[in-house]
Amino acid sequence: MMKNALGILILTAAASRAADNPTPLNAKPGLWEVTSTSERSGMPPIPADTLAKLPPEQRAKIEAQLKGTATTTTKQSCFTQEDVGKGFGWNNPASGCKQTIVSSNGSKLEAKWECEGAQKGSGTMKIEAPDSSHVNSVIDISMGANGHVMNMHVTTSAKWLGNSCGDVKPDAGKKE
Repeated sequence: MMKNALGILILTAAASRAADNPTPLNAKPGLWEVTSTSERSGMPPIPADTLAKLPPEQRAKIEAQLKGTATTTTKQSCFTQEDVGKGFGWNNPASGCKQTIVSSNGSKLEAKWECEGAQKGSGTMKIEAPDSSHVNSVIDISMGANGHVMNMHVTTSAKWLGNSCGDVKPDAGKKE
């Protein structure tokens, strides 16, 4: 749905204005370290015929990975001033999805989205930037199709490391 945890996290705060004219979150451009913990439950909305074609060991592996276990990752991401100004990729919803800003200012954002089409889904996102060097978020997503529903709960914390990104290439707004 979105590039990565940082794309979900640092995002943008669109002050009580329309989502197509966002106000950037009060966050610095540069190198960020992002720690994200994801918890999943349920099966992803994989078509039944696709699941049926999987070898039993591969299907069992997928099911085991989705049994509500938490996965934590830490990575570094680089965001330019342009990336910050464009909302770190947040204001770029998947096709068939509509986002609504519930409330926001430069240090807080609460948004929700609804997706229609082959994969129906909904979600909420709460982001706080207590200062320009720290951003935290909580995201809850539910999506389903073909009789399967998967829920995700993602918490993320990011800290700004510096102006220079070194060897880390800018990656805001890219889809995974």
